[in-house]
Amino acid sequence: MGDTQVGNSLPDEEHHEGGFRPVAELIRARKDAGTDNTAGGTHYGELIEQVRALMDRVRLVNPSDELAKEAIAAIEELNARLDTAVVDEWSSPGWSRTDLPSRGNITLPPYTVVSGDSEGVTAEVTFRTFHLGGNNAAHGGQIAVAFDDILGMTAALATNSVTRTASLTLDYRSITPLNRKLTVRAWAERIDGRKVYLRATLHDGERLCAEAHGLFIVLNPGQP
Repeated sequence: MGDTQVGNSLPDEEHHEGGFRPVAELIRARKDAGTDNTAGGTHYGELIEQVRALMDRVRLVNPSDELAKEAIAAIEELNARLDTAVVDEWSSPGWSRTDLPSRGNITLPPYTVVSGDSEGVTAEVTFRTFHLGGNNAAHGGQIAVAFDDILGMTAALATNSVTRTASLTLDYRSITPLNRKLTVRAWAERIDGRKVYLRATLHDGERLCAEAHGLFIVLNPGQP
């Protein structure tokens, strides 16, 4: 794959990966070009961390009118500056920065992959203050987001294909705490044609916080 293909936001017939852009090919192309993990520049990771820190503070802030107006002005100015660097989905660093938590995706609870292959994935995830549900516990919806992304990775490794979530069922077994490393383990139980049946668990040490059952579907060529 050449540079022109890397810059093209449409998939081609050979590397369809469903209706997705050929992400695996893009990552390999970046490595071949010696530019892997540089999208967004050397300070992109710190930018993401500072935005996460802002989200944590805004989750619990009780500002005075003066402070709120100051923050609004500062954020409006920053948003205007960031507008000049907004790119399309496939050119964004927020899916390919494997050196960063959650590949640099700000919408996901930050996690790092400890190990991953066709047998399964082990990851460490931290639900931050922004992910608060109540009484210092992570919001159940945020737990689902983490499971969904990690199970999607697990399905991709098990099938060497791009998949979509068809069904995701969670059982919450105990409180999921904030601001500490938790362990997610995910694996494919069986594959039936295009259907991939998966399981995952979330532990705080030895304590089971939640578990998930997922059904993911391998995409057909051109399927969005």
